[in-house]
Amino acid sequence: MTRIEANRDAPFDAARLEDEWLEPDAFGGFASGTVGTLRTRRYQALLLAATAPPAGRVVLVNGVEAWLDVNGKRHALTMQRYAPDVLYPDISASLLSFDTSPWPTWRFRIGDETVASAEVFVVKDSGETVLRWRLETPVPKATLEVRPLLSGRDYHALHHENGAFSFDATVDVERVHWRPYADLPAIGATSNGAYRHAPDWYRNFSYARERDRGLDFTEDLAAPGVFSFDLVRGDAVLIFHADTGHEQAHEGNAVALATRLATRESQRRAAFGSRFARSADAYIVDRNVGKTVIAGYPWFTDWGRDTFISMRGLLLAAGRYADAESILLEWADTLSDGMLPNRFPDGGGMPEYNSVDASLWFAVAVHDYLATGHASAATASRLQHAVDSILEGYTRGTRFGIAADADGLLRAGVPGVQLTWMDAKAGDWVVTPRIGKPVEVEALWFNALSIASAWNARWTAPRDAARAAFLARFVDPDTRALYDVVDADHEAGKLDRSIRPNQIFALGGLPFALVDGDIAQAVLAQVETQLLTPLGLRTLAPADPAYRPRYAGGVLERDGAYHQGTVWPWLIGPFIEAWIRVHGAAGARERFIAPLEAHLDRYGLDHLSEVADGDAPHTPGGTPFQAWSLGELLRIEKLLTETR
Repeated sequence: MTRIEANRDAPFDAARLEDEWLEPDAFGGFASGTVGTLRTRRYQALLLAATAPPAGRVVLVNGVEAWLDVNGKRHALTMQRYAPDVLYPDISASLLSFDTSPWPTWRFRIGDETVASAEVFVVKDSGETVLRWRLETPVPKATLEVRPLLSGRDYHALHHENGAFSFDATVDVERVHWRPYADLPAIGATSNGAYRHAPDWYRNFSYARERDRGLDFTEDLAAPGVFSFDLVRGDAVLIFHADTGHEQAHEGNAVALATRLATRESQRRAAFGSRFARSADAYIVDRNVGKTVIAGYPWFTDWGRDTFISMRGLLLAAGRYADAESILLEWADTLSDGMLPNRFPDGGGMPEYNSVDASLWFAVAVHDYLATGHASAATASRLQHAVDSILEGYTRGTRFGIAADADGLLRAGVPGVQLTWMDAKAGDWVVTPRIGKPVEVEALWFNALSIASAWNARWTAPRDAARAAFLARFVDPDTRALYDVVDADHEAGKLDRSIRPNQIFALGGLPFALVDGDIAQAVLAQVETQLLTPLGLRTLAPADPAYRPRYAGGVLERDGAYHQGTVWPWLIGPFIEAWIRVHGAAGARERFIAPLEAHLDRYGLDHLSEVADGDAPHTPGGTPFQAWSLGELLRIEKLLTETR
C-alpha cells in the first residue's frame, strides 16, 4: 500500500497533497478524498451512496471540518479551498504521514510534542463511513471539534445555498439524524461526542480539478452542527450512514461499534492477500441479484465493454470465478439482435446498444471463464448459446450497419455514432469515427468465431474466411504493419493508415493471434517505437498532424485529445502479451510492469489511472481509479508468473 512521509527538514511534499484515495462500498457508493484532506472534485465525499445500485448516486456528506484544541491552542486537522483560490486553513506543515493501509490514515504534529492521528474507512457490505481520531502522545487537555458539511445532490451536480434545505436534527443519545431533502435518503451519524446544533452555510468551496476540466467548480455546503469530543478520555468516533436499506442495525456505544467494524473490515481486506487483489475488489459491486464491474471511479458506473475487458484480470486472474459467472449470466440476459448494451443510463431507462465490440469482448470473457473449468454444464450451455446468438446477429446484420461482409470481415458504422472503444464524441462531433472495418474489431471477430467453433462447427468456415481476408487486406506492403481501418467510410479499398495501438490486438490481448512471423514483428516494432510510453500506449503516433500531446482543458479539448495521442494504461496488457509471443517473457516485468507499479503510488493511490498525457512526463488524467487499467495489469502479472 502507499505510504507518504514528511521529510525531516521539510514539510509534507506539496506535490502529493492532491493525490487521491478511494474507499468503496459494495453497492456503487464510495468515500474519496485527497492526501491533504481538501476536496478537489465534486465527486469527493465522505458519504456518497448509490440509491439504485450501482447507480442513483447521491452525495450526502461532502466532508468535515476538524479542529483539535490542545492545552488551549487550536489546531486544524482538515483544510479547504475556497474561491477564487484560497487555501484555509493550511495544514500541510503539520502533516507527518499518510498511509492507505489498512485504510486512509493521517498522522499530525500538534505543537512541539503532540502527535494525533485520523482515519477513515468504509464498511464494504453496509456502506457506513467510519471516522476515528486519537492522541498518540498524552496531554493534559485535548478537545476535538468536528463540523459535518452536508449537501444532498446528484454526484455529477453541485450544491448551492437554498431555502429548501432542512437543517432539522433528531438527536437520540449517541445518534443524530438529518434529512436535508424529502426525496433523498436520511443521513445518520453515530458518535461518542456531544452534538450541538448550530445551523449555518459555508459558501464558495472551490474544486480545482473541476476548474481544470472547464466545468463549474464552486459549491455551498450546509453545516448543521458540531460534535465535540474529549480526546484525553479516549478515541473520538463518528460514523455516517445513509438510510438506503443497506445499513445494518447495531447495538452498543459508538466506540465499541467502531472497533467491531474496524476488526471486521480489517479481516476482510487482509483476506485478499495482495495489494492488487484488494484494489481490484473496489470495482466489484452489486447489481440486481448478482454482481457487476464499475468501469472507474469517481464518475463511471458499469459499462459493457469495460466489464468484459476488466473481468479477465479483476476476477478471472484473481480466481473469483463465481462472481465472473454471475456477471456473465446477467449480461447474457440483455442480448438484443446479437448486441449487448454498452451502458445502462444512470437515471434508468433503456440500455444503450451502441458498441460494435462489447459483444465480442463478451465472447472473449466467456472463453476465459470456461477455460477455468468452473462452469456447470448448464451454465456453459447458456453462455455458449449467448455467444452463438451474438455471431448469428452479427452475421445477418444488426444495428448501426454491423454485419458480416462478403469478404468474411465485419463491417460497422454509420455517420454520427461512435461504435469502437475509441468513442469520444463532443456534441455532433465524433472525433475518431472509424467507420468501416477497424483492425481490432476484425481481431475480435476472428476470436469470437474461433471461440465458438470449439463447440459449433458452423463457425469454422467463417473463421477461416475472416483470417484469410484479414491477412490479404490489412497488411501494409510498405511497413508490414497493419492498417487501422480498411474500407473506411464503407468505401471499398479506402484505407486509414493512422498509426494507432489497435493493431496490437492482432497478436496480443486476445486468445487467438491473427498474425505471426515477420508481420507480428513489424506490428510490435511500430507500436514500440511510436506508441509505447512507461504508462501505456499512445492512441496516435506523435508524427501525425492530428496528434494531441496533452489531455487537458475543457470538455471539447479533452474529448479532442482522448484518442488522438493520449496514453491508455490498459493497452499495456495486449502489448506485453504480444511482446511475450514474439520475444519471450525474459525482462518483460522489469521493463514494462515496474513503471506501472510505481504509478500505483501516485494520482489514484493503489490504483491505475484511466489515461495519461501523450508527451512526457505523461501526467495522469481522467478517472484516478480505472478498472481495465488495473485489470490488465493483474492479467499480465498472472501471465508472467505462468510463463516463468
